[in-house]
Amino acid sequence: MWGGRFTQPTNKLVEAYTASLAFDRRLAEEDIRGSLAHVHMLGKIGVLTQDEVTTISDGLQNVQQKIAAGDVTYDVADEDIHMSVEKWLTEAIGPLGGKLHTGRSRNDQVALDLHLYVRRATVDVVRLTAALQEALLAQAEAHVDTVLPGYTHLQRAQPIRFAHHLLAYVAMFGRDIARLIDSYARVDVCPLGAGALAGASFPLDRHMVAEELAFADLYDNSIDAVSDRDFVVEFLSGCALLMTHLSRLCEELVLWSSQEFAFIELDDAFCTGSSIMPQKKNPDVAELVRGKTGRVYGNLVALLTVLKGLPLAYNKDMQEDKEGLFDTVDTVVGALKLMAPMMATMRVNGANMRQAVEQDFSNATDLADYLVRKNIPFRQAHEIVGKTVLYCIAQQKFLLDLSLDEFRQFAPKIGNDVYEALAIERVVDARDVYGGPAREQVEIVIEKRKSALSETEQWLKHVNL
Repeated sequence: MWGGRFTQPTNKLVEAYTASLAFDRRLAEEDIRGSLAHVHMLGKIGVLTQDEVTTISDGLQNVQQKIAAGDVTYDVADEDIHMSVEKWLTEAIGPLGGKLHTGRSRNDQVALDLHLYVRRATVDVVRLTAALQEALLAQAEAHVDTVLPGYTHLQRAQPIRFAHHLLAYVAMFGRDIARLIDSYARVDVCPLGAGALAGASFPLDRHMVAEELAFADLYDNSIDAVSDRDFVVEFLSGCALLMTHLSRLCEELVLWSSQEFAFIELDDAFCTGSSIMPQKKNPDVAELVRGKTGRVYGNLVALLTVLKGLPLAYNKDMQEDKEGLFDTVDTVVGALKLMAPMMATMRVNGANMRQAVEQDFSNATDLADYLVRKNIPFRQAHEIVGKTVLYCIAQQKFLLDLSLDEFRQFAPKIGNDVYEALAIERVVDARDVYGGPAREQVEIVIEKRKSALSETEQWLKHVNL
C-alpha cells in the first residue's frame, strides 16, 4: 500500500512484528459497516457515481458474508483488517475497490472501528450486568427473612438480613451500570472524516456518516479524533471496577460454600470436582472470576502507560490499544454470563446462617444501646458490655444464655426486657433507618432497585447502535 515511496520490500520480520491482523480481524464487522457509510457519503458528494456506490457496497456486503462464513484467507502481509477488507473487495470487483479509501486514512478508520466496537461492548456489558442484578434481586426477595451475621474484619459484627447483604452488591453493580452508561456518551462520537490528522480536501459530509452510523455527535477537532483513546481507557476503567465487585462477591461465595461456613451451596453446574479426591466440590467458577480480575486491571494500566508519553497525533504505539481491550471484553463478558445463572441457582442454607447468628455476640451493640436507654453513657455502656462478653466467653455462654442475675452483676439497671431487646429479629429490625437491614427498609430498597433495573432495561431498549 505504500510501495511507491520505498525501494525495497518490507523485511518479513518487520511485517510480522508490526502486523495487527492476528487480533484486529475481530473488527471486520465494524470496519465494513464504517466503509459502507463512507461509500454512501462519497456518492452523495459526487466523488463516486451511484453505479460505483452500488458496486462497492455490494462488494463489501459480499466480503462480509465470506468473513462470516469463514471463506477468507488472512495474510499477515496485509498488516491489518482494513487492508484485508480492501484487498478482498478489489479481488471481487476489480480496481474500483481502490476508490474505497478516498478521503480516508487508516487513522480515522481504525478510530471509527474502535468507537463502534466499544459502543457495542458497552451495551453488552450493561445488559449482562443488569441480568446479574436481576438474579441477585430475586435471591434478595426470597430471603428477606433470612438472617445471618454481618462481618467486619471477617469477624462477626451485627446480625443482618441476607437480602440486605445481597442488596449491597446490587448497589455496586448499579454504580457500574451508571458509569458505563455515562461513558457511552463519550464513545458515541464519530471520528471519521478526520483523515490522518488534518481532515480531507474532499467536501466530506461527516454529519451524514455520523447519522448513518447512529452516532450522537462528531469530533470537532481532527487531531483529537484520531489520537483520542480516552473512551477506551474509560471503558477499561469501568470494567476493572466491575471486576472488583465481581471478585468481592466471588470471594464471599468461596467462603460461604466452604464447610466452615456452609451458608450456601452452588449448583453442580457451576462447580468442578477433584481428580484425586472424589468428595470434593470446588467453586472453580467463582475462584477463576476472582483470579481473572488481575488481567483486567493489567489491561487498563497497560493502555494508560502506552498513552502517557505520546505526542499528537497518531503513533504506531496506539496499535497496542486493541489486544487488552479485546481481552477485557472477553473476560468481563465471560464472567457475567456465568455469574447471573450461578447466583440464580445458588441454594441458601438459612438454618446454618441462623445458627451462626445465635452462637455469637453480634447482638452486643444492642445490649450497649439498651443500657444507653437506661441512662448509662455510651462509653460506660461499651465497657460494661465488653466485660459481659468476656464473662460469657469464660463461661462458654452467649448473651441470651445469661440469667437476669448474671446480667445484673454488670449493670443493675438491666431488667427482664433485655431478652426481648437482644432477640435476633428485634436486633435486626431495630435498625429501622433508610438503608438499614430492618424488614421494611429492605423491602423499600428492593423496590427501588427493581425500578432502577427497569430504567436500565429501557435504556438498553432505546440505545442506538
